[in-house]
Amino acid sequence: MKVADINQLNISSSLPSPKGVALALLEACRQEDVTISEITKLIQTDPALSGRLIQRANATKQTARAVSSISDAVSRVGLTAVKQLAMGFSLIDQYQKGSSQGFDYQEFWSHSLLMAIAMQELGKVTRVTAPDELFACGLMMRIGCLALATIYPDKYSEILLQQSPDITLSQLEQQYLQTDHNELTAAMLINFGFPTIFVESIYYHETPDESGFSEGSRPYQIVHLLYLAKQIADFAVTEESTRNQHISALILLGGKIGLDTETFGAFIDQIVQEWHAWGAILKIPVMDFPLPFHKMMNASAPRPENATNAAALRILLVEDDPTSLILTKELLANVLGHTVFTSGDGQQALALAMEVLPHIVITDWMMPVMNGLELIRSLRATEWGQNLYVIMLTSIEDEEEVIKAFDAGVDDYVTKPINIRAFRARLRAAWHYRQLQESWERDREQLKRFAAELAVTNRKLEYFALTDMLTELPNRRSGMEALAETWSVANRSGQLMAVMLLDIDHFKAINDSYGHAVGDKVLKEISTIIRKTARKGDTFCRMGGEEFLVVCQLGNSDAKSVIQFAERLRQQISQQQINIGEIHIQVTISIGVALKESGMKSEDHLVNAADKALYAAKNAGRNRVFLTFKNRLLAAPSVIAKPPIKT
Repeated sequence: MKVADINQLNISSSLPSPKGVALALLEACRQEDVTISEITKLIQTDPALSGRLIQRANATKQTARAVSSISDAVSRVGLTAVKQLAMGFSLIDQYQKGSSQGFDYQEFWSHSLLMAIAMQELGKVTRVTAPDELFACGLMMRIGCLALATIYPDKYSEILLQQSPDITLSQLEQQYLQTDHNELTAAMLINFGFPTIFVESIYYHETPDESGFSEGSRPYQIVHLLYLAKQIADFAVTEESTRNQHISALILLGGKIGLDTETFGAFIDQIVQEWHAWGAILKIPVMDFPLPFHKMMNASAPRPENATNAAALRILLVEDDPTSLILTKELLANVLGHTVFTSGDGQQALALAMEVLPHIVITDWMMPVMNGLELIRSLRATEWGQNLYVIMLTSIEDEEEVIKAFDAGVDDYVTKPINIRAFRARLRAAWHYRQLQESWERDREQLKRFAAELAVTNRKLEYFALTDMLTELPNRRSGMEALAETWSVANRSGQLMAVMLLDIDHFKAINDSYGHAVGDKVLKEISTIIRKTARKGDTFCRMGGEEFLVVCQLGNSDAKSVIQFAERLRQQISQQQINIGEIHIQVTISIGVALKESGMKSEDHLVNAADKALYAAKNAGRNRVFLTFKNRLLAAPSVIAKPPIKT
């Protein structure tokens, strides 16, 4: 990763930077002994920031209880995310406009906001890290573009005009400015105190395959989520005429994270809904889609410009003049070989169209009851009617009237009396449109099937990667991920957590006496008991061999409750006789428990403490529970009998 040298470029004083409370917050967070109470008081001096943070906290939906105070918001969101969000909101307020004429400040923030929301929702799906931290990453991941527009307003406007498919923005920036927005973004985020894992991932968000991150690692997952979030945002702000080109790529990217087409469509629509809500909060303009994304995926093909062949089509002919109706039908059916349905007025034609679903509608303009324009507008108002090819029959050649017809949704028109050669050419264009549309629909269906298969495959791979195949419990990798996430939440919220290590007593003797097949069945039975006994919110896994891990979120509960749970689980298993054919086995377990304490630097320290307690339980005779607390080893009965443990 190459980071811009801000001092060497002599731009440090010109960089966008947070002001007011956000700047004070940044400085406060650099102090190791800062408390949540001090941060809360600081935030409360800025009503706008306070309101936005409370809304952010409630957007996480971690609990049913809504957050109404700054202290609760800081606890729920976490100090790191609070700092990042405060900086982002401060920069939005300051840089709604600027002096770079070619840089669209409003679109920049709209695009950044959508990336932020996309990252938040992707974080909920993948659980790779806290959604609020990912929201901040999305909001700030292209801040280098704003910085370059601020530092070099005129030059950057010129650079933006030179963009083309043949040269990237980064290449142009390097050519003219000797740095680029990714380098500058990384330098700014490091200065703002963003964690290295996020800075490195953001640096490579445009070219994730060049990152060199190990496949499946957290940085690998984050950089690919950032890439997808940018593609979603690019899709949203691109011109409507080119959006269809992006849909297929988005569907495939959704499949890679385990979302089939239908789920992905609803996922994008949820993101866009959040985008509109946050746009109103931050006073950032956002775009309205003509259709929800799940309907865009099923949109009709683009309309053709020419055609060379013709074949049988289903045509609805609407004409109130009987003579003209007979002659035109004869031409269409007997001369050109199409299947023709006829109607004498627009109202009857509308009902008939819903029944026969024609490929083409050929309608006269001037008719009783419902004229041709009214019919077309009614057809176009339906979803299936938007795919029709409509030809207007008219004796009117006034330019304004013709424009009115095209505005109503006409694709082509033929003047009366009908010229057969001209009419045939119009029908060839209609046929070509139909062929293109069918091809488009086939490709879309194949893509949807492929995306669905890809999503299922990825979900299966993820399941196998995170599941112990013997017991069907989560495996060690899954348990460690859950432990890391719970540790992170506990750090942010200040709530209690604990881990339990369980080990089946004398399991080697069971294998030696009865064989490994019986040993495997014992493991399955113990796993079933753990699954049934575990409390809501607890995460459990098989660590390997006969050892299991339980991660307990205590919230505001008394720490003694985890000891009571461990003792209940121990008793449950000791009282359970495992019957395998004619073999009857009585099994016991030993349990080591550790509570998260202020002196612990990482989740590894917590597991090591539980391991010491487990070892003590084994040494004390097995079939018992021990707790490690403040470097002391305590047996479960004595812990339960004492007053509640405070940490």
